[in-house]
Amino acid sequence: MTVLGAVFRPQLPPERLRAVARAADQAGLAELWLWEDCFLESGIASASAALAWTESLRVGVGLLPVPLRNVALTAMEAATLHRLFPGRVRLGVGHGVQSWMGQVGARVDSPVTLLREHLLALRALLRGERVTTVGHNRYVELDDVALDWPPASAPAVLAGARGPRTLRLTGEAADGTILDADVSTEGVRAARRHIDEGRAAAGRSVTEHHEVVVYLLTALEATGAGAEERLRAELAQRPNAEATGAAGDAEAVAKAVRRVAAAGADTVVLQPTADEPDPEGFVRFVAEELRPRVR
Repeated sequence: MTVLGAVFRPQLPPERLRAVARAADQAGLAELWLWEDCFLESGIASASAALAWTESLRVGVGLLPVPLRNVALTAMEAATLHRLFPGRVRLGVGHGVQSWMGQVGARVDSPVTLLREHLLALRALLRGERVTTVGHNRYVELDDVALDWPPASAPAVLAGARGPRTLRLTGEAADGTILDADVSTEGVRAARRHIDEGRAAAGRSVTEHHEVVVYLLTALEATGAGAEERLRAELAQRPNAEATGAAGDAEAVAKAVRRVAAAGADTVVLQPTADEPDPEGFVRFVAEELRPRVR
């Protein structure tokens, strides 16, 4: 069954999160996803607040940019959230936007190498292992590091990807892959192929489940006038000319979700336009109107 989620976009002020998270929880939304975009809002701080304000809502962060974060800190924060809110946390890591990483002095020569090293170390730490990488890695250096309070069971670590090389890396070194709203339906199919190539190259079973999470840019008629116009305006600003989205009523959006799911998405996260007039109404609509149609 396809899991449906929605994004709380960080273009909204942080103080708006409480109302949106509570609306999502009360409506029965499966997942609310947050972003750690520079220089807007912290992914971990926002996630911890949203989890504390709600009862059953799963909260995802996609993505935590690894150039900004020492892997030990990422592991500590992830472990703390997983122990405080077991079964309700979804964390993904990624390269980060390279221009932003340059602004803060964190850009590296090989983002793929850094992401691989971060993923391998992070997953090992969250499994409760003691990790030393000094002398073996280019960027991630740990010397006899282990978490005192690892999660009770090793959680899935997701990674964001766009290009074939990074997609193969997520198959090799992550438990799942996050694709942003710039990907087309055919791009989802191609991503699955690259992920499987990475899994095979690493000796990981291609039959073992590897979750794919896909963002779908969405404008709803139910939450504001001019849904088609809002979608077209945002698509015009995006770099990938093949990117698509969904606009209109519940059935029109449900058809788009089903297309993305058929292409290989396990979880479809509806991403409102930056000018979405009713964020609380958006998450309620996804839970109450779209979920029955997608089932």
